[in-house]
Amino acid sequence: MALAKDRLVRGLLFDRDDTIVIDVPYNADPHRVVPVPGAHRAVERARAAGLLVGVVTNQSAIAKGLATREQVDATNARVDELVGPFDVWCVCPHDAGDGCPCRKPRPGMVLDAAERLGVDPSELVVVGDIGADVGAAAAAGAQGILVPTARTRTEEVDAATTVAADLAEAVDLVLARVPARRA
Repeated sequence: MALAKDRLVRGLLFDRDDTIVIDVPYNADPHRVVPVPGAHRAVERARAAGLLVGVVTNQSAIAKGLATREQVDATNARVDELVGPFDVWCVCPHDAGDGCPCRKPRPGMVLDAAERLGVDPSELVVVGDIGADVGAAAAAGAQGILVPTARTRTEEVDAATTVAADLAEAVDLVLARVPARRA
């Protein structure tokens, strides 16, 4: 499956856990950050193509009292060091039942990232490993790419408009929609 051919792509947003780093549940320890294979190269390729890059991540460990915002920020800084750099980080500190507008699949973080990057949400692609990631993209008017992992449910794969086998393929799909840069 491919992205819409009639839409300009100016930015690429990634989910954090199980998309660009190996998921460690409620990770608030920078020393436990391990990138998924190919993550740094994928982000590097997107940036080299002139795309803005960012991360949109639910971090309910804060709401649950399992981590402080400072610990999550330190963990994100380590991700930025190993995989980035990223132009924008958007973090939802809420739990599933809090009803906030930012927690994926709601569009808040994607809309915030678009505003902070100075682009229209329709010019963004969100890459993630679960239905909430692509749901947030759709709710914000962006495009989504699902990169399934062992925890991705079959119905999420079936519902996704665009599915990639891995992060490299997801970036390939996006780069196919980006005009070549002039030297």
